[in-house]
Amino acid sequence: MHEFAPMSPTAWWIITVVKILVVFVVILITVAMLTLLERKIAAWIQDRLGPNRVGPTGLLQPIADGLKNILKEETLPEQANKVFFVLAPMISIMPAAITFAVVPFAAPLPTPWGLVDMILADLPIGILYILALTGLGVYGIVMAGWASNSKYSLLGGLRASAQMVSYEVSLGLSLIPVFILAGNVTLTQVVWDQQSGLGLWYAFPLGLSFFMFVIASFAETNRLPFDMAEAESELVTGYHTEYSSMKFSMFFIAEYSNMVTASALMATLFLGGWDIPFFTFDDMRVIAPGVVEGAQPAVWKTLLTLLSFAIKTFFFIVLFMWVRWTVPRFRYDQIMHLGWKVLLPVALGYIVVVAAAVLTLDSLGIEYGFLYGVILTIVNLIPTGIFLWIIDRDRVIAGSAAPGLEGKRRPGMPVGVTATPVRAGAAEEAAWR
Repeated sequence: MHEFAPMSPTAWWIITVVKILVVFVVILITVAMLTLLERKIAAWIQDRLGPNRVGPTGLLQPIADGLKNILKEETLPEQANKVFFVLAPMISIMPAAITFAVVPFAAPLPTPWGLVDMILADLPIGILYILALTGLGVYGIVMAGWASNSKYSLLGGLRASAQMVSYEVSLGLSLIPVFILAGNVTLTQVVWDQQSGLGLWYAFPLGLSFFMFVIASFAETNRLPFDMAEAESELVTGYHTEYSSMKFSMFFIAEYSNMVTASALMATLFLGGWDIPFFTFDDMRVIAPGVVEGAQPAVWKTLLTLLSFAIKTFFFIVLFMWVRWTVPRFRYDQIMHLGWKVLLPVALGYIVVVAAAVLTLDSLGIEYGFLYGVILTIVNLIPTGIFLWIIDRDRVIAGSAAPGLEGKRRPGMPVGVTATPVRAGAAEEAAWR
């Protein structure tokens, strides 16, 4: 236990305002640079150069894009509902901008004015706060689709609302095993439990929750292969078809901000947050103003843990981009099937498995700690292996095919190559069989 001098109210207000400004500016700069990173990753995957004309290696391209959007003409369709048309991008960007407030991003920082907790607002209902705000973002998308008075925009908004409702349930259910182990919904407590309580990142004992949370996060952020709200090949650009200039940019800022928050949540909930693996010098938490449990805070520890958190978050951001440029878009019926007929029942069943395993271990008198987590990891391998095997056998996202034709080889195809053909006539079907 380490105690520091209490911070004066004036110093607390100044430091809080500084933290808010710094985090907000960093997120905006990160979002701008992520647009360049995604274009670079897309170019690398497609074997081309990408942006390389504005600034060294294209580093100033986001600034050029921002200036272009600011200077472009603001269009307002004549038949659109002008109030809601303007309000929709604001409603989309506001939840995305403030969701990050409850995510701890580094170890506590000791200063001459007192101990600074590296989180904007350590709410006792941190995860519930995030779930509530992420659910508000879809209102802006639906409002944009309806207010644009365009059939393409309306269809995009309706698709987004159905998709959000479908995967919000699975997203929340995938977090219940985390609550069972942590015994709390505060993100700082979740990080502490992975450091010194269980002593193991939740990605190991709760691997299936981890996979389901990642899948649901892709759907919640409208990223490929779940971008049915935009679906350029079908709906032009979906809900923001009629938007231009900065109103158009606000939707993209909201999307990338949500992607950053989702990546930070994955790192916090399942990879220990700012915890540095195999070391204990960073295992600490603030239990009261100026009171720290665990290791002694230090400036260099804060910087190292901030770097660790940034690396983990960056890994998931790159995963979002990698999937976008390598996986094709799902059909709408496949998305609904995956959400309601696969993720939902699997999440419910997994909650029962985790609860039963925890109850059994407690009844056997096994102390909560590293051994406890190892046993849960072994137990978790069974449902996770079954889930991944079912997905790998193409029993979840099946193609549009005649019953029984999946995996059949067409005449003339090379050996080892199969096809999933569209429904054929009886004679051709019999020939394939």
